[in-house]
Amino acid sequence: MLCAVLVSGSIPLAGCSGKQVAQDIVNWTPALQTAVAVVDSTASVLAPGDAPIFLAATASFDAATNLLVAQCKAYLANPSASLLAQLQSQIVTFQQQVNAALLQSARIVNPNSQTHALAAINGVATIVNAIFALVESISSKAAAAQMASQASIKISQVQPYLDRDQAARLVAEHYSEPVFLARIQLAQAQSSAIRSGF
Repeated sequence: MLCAVLVSGSIPLAGCSGKQVAQDIVNWTPALQTAVAVVDSTASVLAPGDAPIFLAATASFDAATNLLVAQCKAYLANPSASLLAQLQSQIVTFQQQVNAALLQSARIVNPNSQTHALAAINGVATIVNAIFALVESISSKAAAAQMASQASIKISQVQPYLDRDQAARLVAEHYSEPVFLARIQLAQAQSSAIRSGF
């Protein structure tokens, strides 16, 4: 059963420990690696003039994924305050990179290219936001406020480009829960994150 409501904010449930949340974060990392692999292959299906825009927008995803996966595993092995601070900083950085990529890809004028680009980035966005929500759920209010201060691209700016159906399906599949429940959780988490300054 899921231990936190996911995607851009969180509502911890009774009985969740930092160790359980850390394990949940690590459990998302294979899906993140798969989603980034999809992004890496997407440029080949875009119109020739659109591929460079997409590649530039997503160029940092591989390095950010490798760093985040390593930090998630390090935090699970040793859930210390210093490793949590590194994880907080890295997840906000990655989330901001994904948000910037969504905004840049939305400028692609070819409708087929734009659809492919946004679909690929949405897969990464859902997982990064899920990990973000989990990290935020084990962060102090002061740390969460610090995370929010680092977020220059707010959720409201990328909302028009987020695929809620894709996100609900991905979260439902990850947690083996009904899609309707994932939709409710996503809506609650997003509202919570916006109220927190993200």
